[in-house]
Amino acid sequence: MRRLLAILPLSLAVASFAVAAAPAPAPQPVFDVHVHLREGESSLKTYEREVADAKLKLAGFAGMWFGGPHQAPQGDPDAIRRANDAHIALAAKHPEMLAVATVHPYDGQAAIDELARVAGRGVKVLKLHPHTQQFDAADPRVLPLVRKAGELGVVVLFDNANILPGDSERLFNVAIQAPKTRFIFAHIGGMNFRFWNILALARTADDFFADNIFFDISATAVLMADSPVEKEFVWTLRNVGIGQVLLGSDYPQLPLAKAVDALDRLDLTDEEKEKIRIGNARRLFGLR
Repeated sequence: MRRLLAILPLSLAVASFAVAAAPAPAPQPVFDVHVHLREGESSLKTYEREVADAKLKLAGFAGMWFGGPHQAPQGDPDAIRRANDAHIALAAKHPEMLAVATVHPYDGQAAIDELARVAGRGVKVLKLHPHTQQFDAADPRVLPLVRKAGELGVVVLFDNANILPGDSERLFNVAIQAPKTRFIFAHIGGMNFRFWNILALARTADDFFADNIFFDISATAVLMADSPVEKEFVWTLRNVGIGQVLLGSDYPQLPLAKAVDALDRLDLTDEEKEKIRIGNARRLFGLR
């Protein structure tokens, strides 16, 4: 017995050493669908440095040039064209970047022509922000633009922080009227995320919903993780379809590390988290 007791501490020490010496799990690749590069390449380098410092494995990101101090207002399509070109050139230097262009829907044919031009240069995502660009998503000038995006295979990324009542409802109506266009609604409605549970019912109606809506959970997931309504948020993600959900940071407002940490803390399965972290982006954008 004394011999056994003498051996036990040694065995425990060996076991503890084995646990301590076990390598940390390799970081999982992540695609960030919501990055604002307000200062062009300078912002890109800062973003990637912060991601590396956080020991994240960045598979790629969708970067947009407007946001914060840089806007894309109505009435100056030439300025928008120059900014789009600069952004496309930046993506050509950094293959990990998916360039996101923009236009203003109220510029009419000029906006549609610019959409076709940037699509011809390889742009896969068009970002529209009703509030910062000061347009109404229900305005009849919006629909021809987003339908054209669908014809060109361009995904339309709409801000959906639900800043004003009815924002989500307007976007839902746009998506219903443009069934051949794929949409990403950023922030999944913010604190109004509950509205999007309507998709579970929409899918039951014959010839009504084309299942063309995706969501990024940038910013909102950070609020929801460990919150009193986390279970309801996770329930909503499953109702809209885990295969329709993408990870985003909303950089520089929030770092990617916070978005990844929030996703890790949500009560989702590992398989569900992998789809949100990168799998759905690969499928939607045709990434390698």
